[in-house]
Amino acid sequence: MNANKKTLIIVGAVVVVLIAVLFLIPNTSGSTKLNGFAQCLKDKGAVFYGAFWCSHCQAQKALFDASAELLPYVECSTPDAKGQTQICIDKGISQYPTWYFPDGSRGEGEQSLQTLADKTGCVLPSGTDSPSLSTNGTSSPATTTEQ
Repeated sequence: MNANKKTLIIVGAVVVVLIAVLFLIPNTSGSTKLNGFAQCLKDKGAVFYGAFWCSHCQAQKALFDASAELLPYVECSTPDAKGQTQICIDKGISQYPTWYFPDGSRGEGEQSLQTLADKTGCVLPSGTDSPSLSTNGTSSPATTTEQ
């Protein structure tokens, strides 16, 4: 085998390995600084009920960036967006998002990170900006279960 063929084979192998590595590395484009906080919410027993079509639910998840995948989220909408799942009917969920907290209370509408911390005892990471979700500094209105 001549030197040019060996070089071509080696270069090809390196390219294949690089491509494989790129596909195997997880996507970390979003911030994961709230991973511990999101996991704590779940560990403490808080539950976030929402619907895929709910803009307030999407905004709530956006507060967590990439850490949203760790939230204790329960989907309430049926796939056709015309009904509600039985678990949410049983829990009396009528607005989205709705949070249930370990103390038995519930919060309807988008909840600030600070409110979630206060209700669960979970500690926000230092330097975490907990923006106000509405002009009054508490939470924004919830979306009703009827679209």
